[in-house]
Amino acid sequence: MNTPFHISLPCVSIKETKSFYVDCIGATYGRNTQNWIDVNLFGHQITFIKAKKFNFNNPNYIFEGKILPSFHFGVIVDLDTWKSIYSKLDGFKLDLVTESTYLKDQLGEHQSFFVKDPNGYMLEFKTFKQTTDIFKA
Repeated sequence: MNTPFHISLPCVSIKETKSFYVDCIGATYGRNTQNWIDVNLFGHQITFIKAKKFNFNNPNYIFEGKILPSFHFGVIVDLDTWKSIYSKLDGFKLDLVTESTYLKDQLGEHQSFFVKDPNGYMLEFKTFKQTTDIFKA
């Protein structure tokens, strides 16, 4: 079953959040008001709700020698889409965590990069060498 996820997150600015996800990432948006916006990120619904400043502790962890954010969300896309998004975002000179390959020559091999959105959330884009490995242990 292919079921889209939904997540709701606080944001500081609806305008900046919309600009990042629509103009930079290429997502579309749906229902919205001046206080919230639904973003369609590859068929998954993210609702951003305008909030006052919030304190968000973003601890990290180490995976294969790289420091990665422990709190993040993302999307798994095919390799061509992944390369296109990375190239596009790199052109915007955003705070990108350089692309890396993880689990090289192992079950679950994938390429990944992170980008920080205007709210301080880390958004991960992944592409798997074999899509059938996504949930294999």
